[in-house]
Amino acid sequence: MPTHVMNEALGETRLDKGAQGLIGKPLDRYEGRLKVTGKAPYAYETRHGEGVAYGVVVTAPVAKGKVVSIDTLKAFSSPGVIHVLTGDNLPTNSAQPSGDKPAIGGGQIHFYGQVLALVVADSFEAARHGASLVTVECETREGRYDLDAERPNAKVPPPGNMPPDTARGDFERAFAEAEVKLDETYRTPSQSHSAMEPHAAVAEWQGGQLTVHTSCQLVGDNTRQLAAALGIKPDKVRILTPYIGGGFGGKLGIGPEAVLAAMVAKEIGRPVKVALTRQQVYQVTSRRTDTIQRVRIGATRDGRITAIGHESWCSNMAGDDYFEPIGLSTVFLYAGENRLITHRLAELDVLMASAMRAPGEAVGMLALENAMDEMAEKLGLDPIEFRKRNEPDRNPEDDKPFSSRHLIECMEEGARRFGWSEREARPRARQEGDWLIGIGMAAASRKNLLAQSSAEVRLEPDGRAIVLTDMTDIGTGSYTILAQTAGEMLGLPMDRITVLLGDSALPESSGSGGSFGAASAGSSVYIACEALIERLARKMDCAAEDLTLKDGTAVAGNRQVPLVELLAGEALSAEGTLQPGNATKDHHQASYGAHFCEVAVNAVTGETRVRRMLSVCEAGRILNAKTARSQCLGGMIFGIGTALTEELVIDDRNGLLVNHDLAEYHVPVNADVPQLDVVLLDKVDRLASPMASKGLGELGISGAGAAVTNAIYNACGVRVRDYPATLDKVLEGLAEGGGRQ
Repeated sequence: MPTHVMNEALGETRLDKGAQGLIGKPLDRYEGRLKVTGKAPYAYETRHGEGVAYGVVVTAPVAKGKVVSIDTLKAFSSPGVIHVLTGDNLPTNSAQPSGDKPAIGGGQIHFYGQVLALVVADSFEAARHGASLVTVECETREGRYDLDAERPNAKVPPPGNMPPDTARGDFERAFAEAEVKLDETYRTPSQSHSAMEPHAAVAEWQGGQLTVHTSCQLVGDNTRQLAAALGIKPDKVRILTPYIGGGFGGKLGIGPEAVLAAMVAKEIGRPVKVALTRQQVYQVTSRRTDTIQRVRIGATRDGRITAIGHESWCSNMAGDDYFEPIGLSTVFLYAGENRLITHRLAELDVLMASAMRAPGEAVGMLALENAMDEMAEKLGLDPIEFRKRNEPDRNPEDDKPFSSRHLIECMEEGARRFGWSEREARPRARQEGDWLIGIGMAAASRKNLLAQSSAEVRLEPDGRAIVLTDMTDIGTGSYTILAQTAGEMLGLPMDRITVLLGDSALPESSGSGGSFGAASAGSSVYIACEALIERLARKMDCAAEDLTLKDGTAVAGNRQVPLVELLAGEALSAEGTLQPGNATKDHHQASYGAHFCEVAVNAVTGETRVRRMLSVCEAGRILNAKTARSQCLGGMIFGIGTALTEELVIDDRNGLLVNHDLAEYHVPVNADVPQLDVVLLDKVDRLASPMASKGLGELGISGAGAAVTNAIYNACGVRVRDYPATLDKVLEGLAEGGGRQ
């Protein structure tokens, strides 16, 4: 099996030569017609008929305590109910979705909404009614629900996506001696992934073999997690997840619905379907942590940073060591020889915190980019000019060279297109009736990751190609990009490519997460196709580099042979594997961008409206201009929500997530989002991957919310350092005289 270890930069490849002309083009989604016509089956839409049973979960009515009793007699007596799973039959609790067992239960209650039972019936309605009849008696204990209150007890967590502490030079001394100083604290609330498709699973046993239709992002890992939870070998589990209605990190780990469905299906000998209600998704699955962030910047009077510190506190359940890597971009984004980045983790008796879109940067860059804006004002510098004066030529954390870096180009291009030069630096300088108009910007960055990934590519005797990998498509365009890659490499039009994804029986891919999916899974397809090209070249009696494949024909020398004729009834197959290597260790790799935003703030009501927004993004080679733009748009909308509306409210009396549905957890809707503009800089990065592309899916959210709040300040003079910038906070700032000149 061909394996490519990414140790050094690649030269020109077939993706550069572009014989078929597919890579980079804004092609429609491979599976788009299926989705818009309702023919793409999601997890809960599989398996129908009289033999299917339905499960509904029963959850804990308190956040901290112990189960005294669970009375299921009325539920068992209810028409249609066939089974109730409770108590010691449930797997023990684990607060880490990427661990061996998902968070379900046992006698101890660790958070409000923890799953305590599953009622199974012949119909969903009967199961729901049966679940309402289950009576849970609990012994309530005092809980910890407030990060501020637990901040003094926070501890240094073990290393995760980054070391918890990094330092260089003597930060405290440099900051104390700095000519100009900024020392501010910023807060971000808990957030919910709020994917359109709720968590669901359909489980069925055939002998000792389990098949589960579910919605998950990392098929290989999830298969092993489910097997561990059930106490069986991974080769006895098959997961199918061809279509996923959004994940955003909330489906990285296997959920309780999959484990429960599998357990009961085995006990009753029937397929079992379990879906969490929207309220249960909010209460049962995972959240992004709330954060407290102190940012200190020291600089010379001419704007050169001499000290930069980013200290942060976040929360999680007891026993869960995952911490939000809040300083992930602070370590490399701006120069400064004296640096201090720390993370502290406090234990709360609240739903576990886990990865959510752009873990680290999504919240960390809110504080960092607000602080950069505030410091620029202290220095009397334009915010872009201040950032340009602190552009590092190497990674300031460890002096490694950058594989590529185009942040200044992103800022300059965005400034030109957005009309930044016409911006009034003084707050409240523009007014239209009751509306105060302001413009703000923020940098964007997202560390580039690469993950091991495998794929098989088959050339059929009829000249069609089939791509097989367990890679998932969470709405990001995996189907399309893998089809484009195979088509470009093998010289086939898109209608001659079949892509099969989301099946654990297929070669294990990187999965979807961390913005590594397209580059990692795409590279495995690239490697498999290279092996096929070698075999086709031998059939043409030429070197692989002398073979051109286009429109289903092979061309070498003076010969042009249709692939069907060249294959002569033979099917060819090759599996390719990508492995990260020294290239990811010897060079710092990241994607970059710049966000620009114009807002109108009502001077009477405090309401903020985003009027226009532009993001300029650079992520190596752009594989599909349409899906890439969609990813940026989604990230920008996330940023608008982060800045203005999204907040999971935790009742500090009882640990309840108060706004646990889409009626009260306010994601941006059409009225909140203007026409957004995205500019993609196509900059090949040959050290990033064989595809020469870098992660893009999470770049669009990184820093986006800070551009909005920086614009709010420019509009009305109010600095909102406690996200989201709801109208009450803006009004309070206005009442205190914010922005009055």
